[in-house]
Amino acid sequence: MAESADTRAAVEAVWRIESARLVAGLARLVRDVGLAEDLAQDALVAALEAWPRTGVPDNPGAWLMATAKNRAIDLSRRASNYERKREEIAHELGLMMAMEGASPAGAAEDEVGDDLLALMFTCCHPTLATEARVALTLRLLGGLTTAEIARAFLVAEPTVTQRLTRAKRTLREVRADFEVPAGAALQERLPDVLEVVYLIFNEGYAASSGERWVRTELCEEALRLGRILAALAPREPEAHGLIALLEIQASRTAARIGPGGEPVLLLDQDRSRWDPLLIVRGVAALKRAEELPAPLGPYGLQAAIAACHGRALKAEDTDWVRIAALYEALAALSPSPIVELNRAVAIGMAFGPEVGLALLERVADEPALRGYHLVPSVRGDLLAKLGLATEAAAEFRRAAELTENASERRLLLRRASGVEG
Repeated sequence: MAESADTRAAVEAVWRIESARLVAGLARLVRDVGLAEDLAQDALVAALEAWPRTGVPDNPGAWLMATAKNRAIDLSRRASNYERKREEIAHELGLMMAMEGASPAGAAEDEVGDDLLALMFTCCHPTLATEARVALTLRLLGGLTTAEIARAFLVAEPTVTQRLTRAKRTLREVRADFEVPAGAALQERLPDVLEVVYLIFNEGYAASSGERWVRTELCEEALRLGRILAALAPREPEAHGLIALLEIQASRTAARIGPGGEPVLLLDQDRSRWDPLLIVRGVAALKRAEELPAPLGPYGLQAAIAACHGRALKAEDTDWVRIAALYEALAALSPSPIVELNRAVAIGMAFGPEVGLALLERVADEPALRGYHLVPSVRGDLLAKLGLATEAAAEFRRAAELTENASERRLLLRRASGVEG
């Protein structure tokens, strides 16, 4: 029994490591991500049945791929267009060797990389809604189960199932090309891929709802995907800018939660708990982005802002003037009310709360910021710095009413009580 449990654990570990490459390789073969996932799942079931008897093979990833490919050939035999499909599959992936009972040669490393990158772009196809892109990316590239995705985003499991089913059907209907875009098409679609990784990280870093403020499993998954993307697209500065931002932000994770699970704001964090390795990795990725011919994009500029915090050993050492300048550059490059809100915070720290408050009031009525809890939260902070305790407390309470995250709500109510007391 123990041996069987150990084997099952080994299968699950291999699946977590190999599933994305397996689905990517199969999708290139069958040109259908839904079918590719089904074939990969069939191979997983076969492993769960066979490995307890035979032991885990020396190259479990190759075993899974060969099994899935053989299953693809079996399906093609039953198809009405068997001959055409067999020749097509054999030509593309050398599956004739598998049909003859031999193991196909291992794919070249760059081919595997192309497959993974193509899968990323396929999961983030422009015909899909953002929620579908996120779910499909976590499912096919992250190997998360439907239940795990549902728990991470606090939605019902049937909702996630529907999103995945519709997304795969849509990709099939539009006959999405399973390939990495080139030239102008790459530049046009890369932001979609970067945004999905960014959204996954952000939901983990500051959960929009629920009890927990931080969901480390999502942060870790976004980091993994971001690192893959940067490695597969080495000439794209925004790929390096994004992973630089995520690495530096993730360095603070341990310090963002207090002993009782309560949120700890940036300026109150124990910086000795920041992860220096992640900061070093992030700064190195930022340097790679800066060394490329193209100027820094929005993610690169945000990474430069994060690096200012990462380099400050104490909160009072933070170079707020530089951060304010970087936010100004970000606002010029990628204007948005959220950027202006963050710029108001930086300007308030650099030049005084009254200056920050003036900027905040110019953007607070933007439609995108209506009902956004961080507007009254920032206003409350600036008012508190000006000594207007009653007004600040009222803003913190308003922010607490607007947030859907329970931990953040408790923090805002404590801040309201703190400025009054």
